[in-house]
Amino acid sequence: MSVLDRSALEESPLADLHAIASELSVDGYRRLRRADLINSIVAHQLGEEAPKPTEPSSRAEPSSRAEPSSRAEPSSAAEDKEDKEDKEDKEEQPPARRRRGRRGGRGRAESHDDADGGAQDGDPEQTPVAAESEQTEDEPAPAEATIAEGVVVLLPNGSGFLRVHPPDPSDDDVYISAAQVKRCELLSGDTISGPPRAPRRSERFPSLVRVDTINGRPAGEVAEGSRFDDLPAAFPDERIRLGSEDPTVKAIEWLTPFGKGSRITIVGPTRAGKTEALRRLANSLAEHSELQLSVVLAGVRPEELADWQEGPLQPVAAVSFALSPDVQAHVIEPVVDTARRLAARGGDVVLLIDTLAGLPPLAARKTLAAARNIVGGGSLTVIATATEPVGGETTVIALDAALAGMGRFPAIDLVTSGTIRPERLVGEAAAEAIARARIEAAEQD
Repeated sequence: MSVLDRSALEESPLADLHAIASELSVDGYRRLRRADLINSIVAHQLGEEAPKPTEPSSRAEPSSRAEPSSRAEPSSAAEDKEDKEDKEDKEEQPPARRRRGRRGGRGRAESHDDADGGAQDGDPEQTPVAAESEQTEDEPAPAEATIAEGVVVLLPNGSGFLRVHPPDPSDDDVYISAAQVKRCELLSGDTISGPPRAPRRSERFPSLVRVDTINGRPAGEVAEGSRFDDLPAAFPDERIRLGSEDPTVKAIEWLTPFGKGSRITIVGPTRAGKTEALRRLANSLAEHSELQLSVVLAGVRPEELADWQEGPLQPVAAVSFALSPDVQAHVIEPVVDTARRLAARGGDVVLLIDTLAGLPPLAARKTLAAARNIVGGGSLTVIATATEPVGGETTVIALDAALAGMGRFPAIDLVTSGTIRPERLVGEAAAEAIARARIEAAEQD
């Protein structure tokens, strides 16, 4: 669905319609009724002359003096809808004075960094509806001059920010209304672009007028895209180069290569070093800005959670091994669902999970099966630890507990490790070299 077609406009809040009309330089748009405003926006897009606004029925009554109260009431169902949506927009972003009355002005002391946690919900410096009411009719409408591009970060209240310099917030960030987030089904991690308008007098940040592209594709095309499960998949053919000098990571890269869309399990018995290997991979993958990384900890030790929190990637969800298998599966499921939607939109997502060992078998297979290389689109790569292969992997990294116990790294068991169709990732010559190394390892055993 295009943001600016008639059906989208009819479903848009009044604040968004005013923002679009301002961007299109519609004359006197604040005096127009909702239906006339939509007609004028459509006409301006087509380069046609705007239709003449309809006259309110209350103004045509000759006996207006006898019934003064009639002007104070909505004259049509359209006005009822306009008032209702205007009220909803104000509730979504309450004015500064209302916030101070309820919370003692606490919002004024919140920094831009605090907006990540939902401070923008009622932020006195970002209230588009209140700002529009203060702007006079003769004030010139802001002109669209630039295109903002960045990464979406959603807030708990449903709105969000376009981070121009991700992952850190900055004064150049652009506010995204909750209506735009809902209309375009935006997710945290989406890369979007669109024209911003300058902040009005009571706003802190510029506001996004519309969403033009999502992950490099037109917004309308993304919104009408196919379901993830219906998208065609192919064996991974784009290798993820780790480029690390860490001996374990280096051995994994060259002996068990994997690519975008791979299903990878790091397997081995207790104390084989599975979590440590996954954390080292995560540190290397964090250097790839084109990848969208997420870490989920399900069934880990409290000490391991502390180790993860000290690294460059913070877990998006974490539960200890004390909880039931069903609870662990429940924690992983929404993260996998978000990753699937990002991949369906053309993003390259990597999901690291520690561990699948405590999940019910069906849940573990379902989680791993989400990984795929979408033909002509994005990819979802899943790297998870487990005590043994789950089934359906494209790459298995088997660790040797005996080698790890003696401190001999890399502790990779070449005989039971391997990658399906490695030639698609490293070429025929390198694939043959990997095969020879595995044969030599088997002969030594």
